[in-house]
Amino acid sequence: MGRTELESIARALVAPGRGILAADESPPTIAKRFAALGIENTEASRRLYRQMLFTAPGIGAFISGVILFDETIRQRSDDGTPFPEVLARSGVIPGIKVDRGARPLAGAPGEVVTEGLDGLRERLAEYKGLGARFAKWRAVLTIGPGLPSAACLEANAHALARYAALCQEADLLPIVEPEVLMDGEHTIERCFEVTEATLHAVFAALRHQGVIPEAMLLKPNMVLSGKGCPRQAGVAEVADATLRCLRRTVPAAVPGIVFLSGGQSDELATAHLNAMNARQPAAPWALSFSYARALQSAPLRAWKGDPARVTAGQQAFLHRARCNAAAREGRYSAELERAAV
Repeated sequence: MGRTELESIARALVAPGRGILAADESPPTIAKRFAALGIENTEASRRLYRQMLFTAPGIGAFISGVILFDETIRQRSDDGTPFPEVLARSGVIPGIKVDRGARPLAGAPGEVVTEGLDGLRERLAEYKGLGARFAKWRAVLTIGPGLPSAACLEANAHALARYAALCQEADLLPIVEPEVLMDGEHTIERCFEVTEATLHAVFAALRHQGVIPEAMLLKPNMVLSGKGCPRQAGVAEVADATLRCLRRTVPAAVPGIVFLSGGQSDELATAHLNAMNARQPAAPWALSFSYARALQSAPLRAWKGDPARVTAGQQAFLHRARCNAAAREGRYSAELERAAV
């Protein structure tokens, strides 16, 4: 495929008015969301849920790519079509989560490092054969007293960079996801400090590993107040702090930034993205979304595992996708949020 093709995929994933659906939850993760609604967590129910999302009419108008899980990339729709092909037919680029989750970091109590580099070269080749055109790896960093440590930052940055280099070798576009968690009582100022340090470490490691910045995307957290912080920063403050942090750390050569929602409410994640894009002329990269819960919570509640409610689930999904696509352009509004689907 080569660098030129990877750059084309990057541009397509952050095309105007479109963004990425992260549908890469592991079975244990999705089990929690199913349990809250009384949905049985089986391979069959997970397939039906993903099928509902992937076959939503007109999905390609708002969604540029979908991140799949190992189980999901091997599944098929009711008519026997592999899910990657279902997506591709709608103009949606299939992707794959390739990390194997966070594990305790030795010598660093309370901190984790993401594993999965062993055998990754072979798995990337297999996933490409199954239809994936990009990949994702998530690192998790916690803010706390003395946290994150320098060791944790270095370990996760190194793993992200090794993963990204292997992806580019395999002609898969890497999405690099260093997530500074919202959990905690920290202020937005503290989140800024940690996010800045994290991104500096990540891009230094990417450079050392020879990763081509034009052939990757960044999936960071927004700069937010901790969930337990008494003062929650407003939408404009979050947008300004996030952009300021990114300008200090992210090379202009990176084609786009696709934010994670990170536990924000659906509407707040959309409002924050919209506020940043309202300031977009000052940013060198496309600012888009790669949301999981902020795109899926509403359709999951509407569907509830009931075959008779598939259309309702698809409508709820398309409404959230439409709102975030508008935020991608700085055109989201309360009126659009309230509009009937």
